[in-house]
Amino acid sequence: MHFCMWIDSNFSLNRRSFLRTSAGGLGTLALTHLLGLENQAAGNASQSVSPLAPKTPHHTPRAKSVICLFQHGGPSQMDLFDPKPELNKRDGQDHPGSLEIHFDKQAGKLLKSPFAFRSVGQSGIELSELLPNTAGIADEITLIRSMITDSVDHESALRIIHSGKFQAGRPTWGSWVIYGLGTERQDLPAYVVLSDPGGLPVDGIRNWTSGWLPAVYQGTQIRSEGTPVFNLEPLADVPAPARENQRHFLEALNRSHLQSHPGNSELMARIRNFEIAAKMQTSVKDVLDLSNEPEHVKKLYGLDHQNKATANYAKRCLMARRLLEQGVRFVQVFLNGQPWDTHDKNAERLRGLCEMTDQPSAALVLDLKQRGLLDDTIVMWAGEFGRLPISQGKDGRDHNRHGFSLWLAGGGFKKGYVHGATDDFGYKSVHDVVSVYDLHATLLHALGLNHRKLTYPHEGRQDNLTDVVITNADPIPELLS
Repeated sequence: MHFCMWIDSNFSLNRRSFLRTSAGGLGTLALTHLLGLENQAAGNASQSVSPLAPKTPHHTPRAKSVICLFQHGGPSQMDLFDPKPELNKRDGQDHPGSLEIHFDKQAGKLLKSPFAFRSVGQSGIELSELLPNTAGIADEITLIRSMITDSVDHESALRIIHSGKFQAGRPTWGSWVIYGLGTERQDLPAYVVLSDPGGLPVDGIRNWTSGWLPAVYQGTQIRSEGTPVFNLEPLADVPAPARENQRHFLEALNRSHLQSHPGNSELMARIRNFEIAAKMQTSVKDVLDLSNEPEHVKKLYGLDHQNKATANYAKRCLMARRLLEQGVRFVQVFLNGQPWDTHDKNAERLRGLCEMTDQPSAALVLDLKQRGLLDDTIVMWAGEFGRLPISQGKDGRDHNRHGFSLWLAGGGFKKGYVHGATDDFGYKSVHDVVSVYDLHATLLHALGLNHRKLTYPHEGRQDNLTDVVITNADPIPELLS
């Protein structure tokens, strides 16, 4: 029997409480135990239910999990995914129309792409020579060439694509997914962020915040180098029985404190995280241990790549697969800073970035497919916006919110499909336009969630990810098979 059971919830001990706990303690314990077994067997609704317990979706889902490979900075669509012969033909000329230019003092002439495009796969999708491995999965992806967003500023555009609005402090879509679906695995975080060892991305932890949703739904950061989760391992010089007693005592303290602060989601999340952490001491090491992965799988991802950045990105993509395989619902892989923000040396920097991300990203899709996991997993490769068709300075490209590209694989999205188009110069989406809000509605739909019904009370209204009253967002059925 643990000593923490012999004290009141306020941790004072008097004669009355001593007599009560000692005289009736055994009977109370026996009754509690029997009732607990009965409740467990019957699924008694009066039991405390974890906020992360699995929940029934609104409709039959096509996907049950997500891996998001996010590319901070805004990848250049006309150099990677959206070939523009007219842009190449008119290189060095003035753009014939009006443009929204972020750094207008540095605006230059039309700038062609120096990279060759070719049709790949049975689908014939045209992709840049910088993406030879993505070309190998062309028949698995939906390539959207007609994305638009509402901000040309990095932080605002990041908040839009992650949380649906440009204001800071709103829940990210990963948090909405966990809120709506819960998770099957209770000894691992439901929402994992695999951060870059070089540092945090622009806008930091706001990229995976739960905002005003309960804090238990926020992303949990896991590192790919060194200790995956700080302070996870117990002290070696503390015996196991002592650690167990300490844990039970802390549980009692936490519950008492929570009773004094009912409804405090930050406190509840912290207690929940401590509980998960205790379980993670064994489970997380097993999931993240890559030593038992076959060498051909490591080579597929590029863990043996001579470029250290490529090898680390490969490691995180493989970690993402292992986490998903073990029941984690939502995984994001982030980069340090905003490396795709190519205001100068656009072509040179794209070569390095594609060398880092192309092989691991494509390997992830192939590996999931080979394991039978791709059908119910959404893989998304995206940035917050695109680039302009004119030069910034000598050899850079400025921000562009009016047209950009991203791709999705698995999870019910069409295979070998190109959706939408931009104008002749790649500046503006003109055909089958997809807003970020429509994308969110579609992603939720694929996961079995109705974006109109997935709501949470906030500031006097039922708020949601897409804020449909303002955005008129709707799922785009043409994207789904």
